[in-house]
This record gives sequence, C-alpha cells and structure tokens, in this order.
Amino acid sequence: MSKTLRLLSTTALALAAGFVIASASAKAEETVGLITKTNDNPFFVKMKQGAQAAAKEHGIKLLTFAGKFDTDNDTQVQAIENLIAAGAKGILITPANSKAIVPAIEKARKAGLLVIALDTPLDPANSADATFATDNFKAGLNIGKWALATLGDKAAAAHIGLLDINKDNITVDVLRDTGFLTGFGIPVPNLKINGSEKDARIVGHESSMGNPENGQKSVENLLAKDPGLNLIYTINEPAAAGGFQALKAAGKTAGVTIVSVDGGCPGVRNVKAGVIGATSMQFPLLMASKGVEAVSEFIKSGKKPTDIDTGVKLITDHPVAGLPSITSEEGLKLCWG
Repeated sequence: MSKTLRLLSTTALALAAGFVIASASAKAEETVGLITKTNDNPFFVKMKQGAQAAAKEHGIKLLTFAGKFDTDNDTQVQAIENLIAAGAKGILITPANSKAIVPAIEKARKAGLLVIALDTPLDPANSADATFATDNFKAGLNIGKWALATLGDKAAAAHIGLLDINKDNITVDVLRDTGFLTGFGIPVPNLKINGSEKDARIVGHESSMGNPENGQKSVENLLAKDPGLNLIYTINEPAAAGGFQALKAAGKTAGVTIVSVDGGCPGVRNVKAGVIGATSMQFPLLMASKGVEAVSEFIKSGKKPTDIDTGVKLITDHPVAGLPSITSEEGLKLCWG
C-alpha cells in the first residue's frame, strides 16, 4: 500500500472512530425532564431520587424542575417549554393543575416528546401518553372503609371535615376525596368534582394546599363551623400534621380521627404516634424510576408505554376485619422521606 493510500486509510478510520464517539456522546446526552409540584415535599424528593438513579442506570441526562408551590401551573408550563427547546425525548410530570397544563403537554407531544403523568392523572387522562400512579381512588376508598369500620355505630352521627388541595378539582384531589367518601358509605353524585355529596354529616371542604400551615388553618375553619368535628380526611400527611396542631391548640385531639394518604416516613411516624389513624402508602420512587425506564425504551425502540398502577398499602396500628393493612412498624421499613 502506497504512503498516500495508507494516509487516506488512517484518516478514514479516524473519522469513523470520531463519528462513533460523537454518536455515543449524543446518545449519552439524550434528555428526560422531571417536573414535580415542589422541591420540599418528601414525596417529590423521593420521586426525584428515583428518577436520578434510573437516569444514571440508563445513561440518560435528567433535567429537573419544580413549582414554587403545589398549584404553580405557570412554572410547570415554562419547564415544558424549556424541555422542548432543549430537545428532550420525554417528560415525567406531576401536574400542579391537571387541566390547565394540557395545552403545554399537547405542544410537547406534537414536538415528539413522550409524556408520562406521575401520581396525578391529566384531565383528560389521555392527554398524556401514559400515567404511572397510585390508584388514588382506591387510596381514598381504603381509608374511608377503615374510618367507617373504626367508628362503628358512631359513623351514623359523624361530623366530617375534608382537607382537599384547593377548589380546582385537580384529578388526584378529586379521586382521593371521592374515594374516601365512597369508602365511608356516603353517596357521591358526581365523581369528577369535590363537594357534590349532600350528606348532612359533612361539615365542609377546606383548601389545605397540601401543606401544614394551611392544614392547620383548614381545621381551625372547620372547628369554627362545627366544634363537634370528629373525623378528618386529608389529601396528604403534611396537611394532616397541620390539622392535628389545630386540634391540639383547641384541646380537641381526643375523640377525633384523622385519615390521610402518602406513606412518607413523617406520616408513618404520625400513625405510630396516634396523630393519624390510618394512611394509604404510595410509592413515588417506583413511579419515577419506571417513568425513566419507559422513556429509555421509547428512545431505543419508539415503543410507548401503557398505564402502570404502582400500588397502595394501608398503614394502621388498628386493623379492621376484611381490610388488608400493615402496621406502622412495617410501614417504616417501606416509607420515604
């Protein structure tokens, strides 16, 4: 082989090698975005950890975004715009407002991104390619059934307050609320909105925003309406913790039952301490890790996932017949945050 041919051959091999390296680098830079409601809720902290671990395993770049508060739709819309501009392949999102976010989601899907809703279904649900979540209706149903069995004969004269997220009828909020009422045996005429029930035992629905401060204010409002309040449903455990503080300040912790949803370690410890009677545990790490895994498969094959129910467990130290549950001690081995 002549010197010239050898030089050309070497150059061609170098170019080919450079192309392979560049392709591998491009692949390593394929991006998925995780958009949560906030950064400070232990639920979303654990979700982020699950996404980070799965992204590392699958060689995907993870970009994370969060709202300033639980209902911050505008920040989530901007995050979607940023991910489209960044050339991301997929978005995992816990929507702050399951209806208001839909136009931004549609724009992302038209741009070719795979969109998976985590924890909170979009409205309508098929606005996302798939939903990976707890069966939130079942989560509410379980704590409703538990409360009904626990109150026994007193259930017929219960004074019930509900701490929702807000008045926007966000899907996760409605599913848990109406699930609880259904489990407690209260007819719900419209399962798509909160507050359609006409039962006289309902003291009211308050907007807790899913945090302790507003949870406390919500229970203060409910007690002002009805000092006989004796059963409180809460959208999540931070709201339950705040609600308990209101009861404590009013000297009304005895004889009031609180039920909730989440399964974070602080909440499970509150079950152990008797602050919360029962909670439905969900699994945010699994939602996020499965989401990243699905985006990775989509990148490789173009295959889109189907919905995944990531499971729910009832946590209580006062089990009732016919309703499977685990103790707070067992729950502490599974909890997050």
